[in-house]
Amino acid sequence: MTSKVNPKLEIFTCKQSLHMKVVKNGVRALGLLVSEVEPTPRPSPRTLAAPSATAAPSATAAAVAGRTIWHLNTTATGGGVAELLDRSIGLHNDAGLRTRWLVLSGEPDFFAVTKRLHHRLHGSPDPGGPLGPAERKTYETVTQRQAEEVMTWVTAGDVCVLHDPQTLGLAPLLAAGGLCVAWRCHIGTAAHSETVRETWQFLEPYLHAPSRCGFSVQGYAPRHLEQQEGKVVVLRPSIDPAAAKNQPLTDSAVHQLLKAIGLEASPDSGGPDERAAQVVQDQPLPAGAPVLLQVSRWDPLKDMAGVLRAFSTHIAPARADAHLVLAGPEPADIPDDPEGAEILRRLRRTWAATDPAVRQRIHLVTLSLKDTETNAQIVNALQHRATVVAQKSLQEGFGLTVTEAMWKGRAIVASAVGGIPAQIRDEREGLLIRDPRDLQAFGQAVVRLLSDPQLRQRLGTAARRRCAEHFLIDREFMDYCALYDSLVPRHLP
Repeated sequence: MTSKVNPKLEIFTCKQSLHMKVVKNGVRALGLLVSEVEPTPRPSPRTLAAPSATAAPSATAAAVAGRTIWHLNTTATGGGVAELLDRSIGLHNDAGLRTRWLVLSGEPDFFAVTKRLHHRLHGSPDPGGPLGPAERKTYETVTQRQAEEVMTWVTAGDVCVLHDPQTLGLAPLLAAGGLCVAWRCHIGTAAHSETVRETWQFLEPYLHAPSRCGFSVQGYAPRHLEQQEGKVVVLRPSIDPAAAKNQPLTDSAVHQLLKAIGLEASPDSGGPDERAAQVVQDQPLPAGAPVLLQVSRWDPLKDMAGVLRAFSTHIAPARADAHLVLAGPEPADIPDDPEGAEILRRLRRTWAATDPAVRQRIHLVTLSLKDTETNAQIVNALQHRATVVAQKSLQEGFGLTVTEAMWKGRAIVASAVGGIPAQIRDEREGLLIRDPRDLQAFGQAVVRLLSDPQLRQRLGTAARRRCAEHFLIDREFMDYCALYDSLVPRHLP
């Protein structure tokens, strides 16, 4: 495969001065801490979209006329939020809403703090201890600088949607500058443990500024926010059927993509394209072998190591023909996730220590994000190749990889945590494991699906139908339009 990475320099005129920008994979450097991302062009005509979403509702178009809608997060690639924005920003502009996407950067200390916030809002123990003055100083120092830089690009009256805890600290300054601010939190848990309560207390000074706070699942918001009338809205994530990751693939295309990265054997090729992916395996994946797949970031909450252990102890002994594929992004390509490289190193060590007879049926795939379209095509091929798709997360705000597997009609085994039970219902669109740490129960569910093609077909068909009804981008776009309608009148009647 040919990489699409092609950096170039060009000059452009902005509001206040002439700037030099570097364009690389659609990312424009606007300043020290702020970059603008150009979303992937969307197909036209959009044959897979609902007609109602080809244009914004007239009320929304009138409300935001003359204003720009800004979406801010902290990474252009890797993870669900970046993928959501890549597709959603394009749809917004196609529908006539002037919308731009800014990515914020920061020092490693800042992302170390925000990663702790991420884990804490999922209810995970924090080995770093309580969040204190040092963490607040780091968080506020960076978000203050980010906000000041953002303010040089926006105009009073614009709409700004901040994504996840990394950006929440900007809300007070942006709101004071006359922006219509909302905050969308893609992570969380309905179990309000002491760790979760402490984390919301840390974020409390910034929560008053957004007029609306969006959550993926009802019950994720802190209780004091839910008590404020109209403050909390539910915004469920979605996928775009027109995206490269979700388009139909022929069997031939699937095998061609997997041979190109070396996962499947290709005697006639000149070797795998290591620019697109690196595969750790003893032997290639055999043609026709049943495959259990999990695609995730290398994050402890995704529990890739638990999937490997469950396969080794409970699945491989029961199904001598089954193979496991664990796939995730290249950690170096995700600047706001400082843990990924170490988690991947540990997983590779676990793989190396596995019984060789089992290890030869386990394949670790690390996917480059330098060419996001190629990355999406490979993930699509992996999901099409899978017999069963797993999402054995210990916590999960909302599983986009679950939604992707639903759209492809795959049989799914997933943990009954976070937003996953809102996506698939046990025994109806997939199989849910109540205790995500119960390796035996997970293994038994996978073996059950591998052994019952009729059950796989029934669950997969129901999953695709549910995805089409609830989790496609057109529905999310209409939810955004309702959000904008509620924001603008509150600030600019």
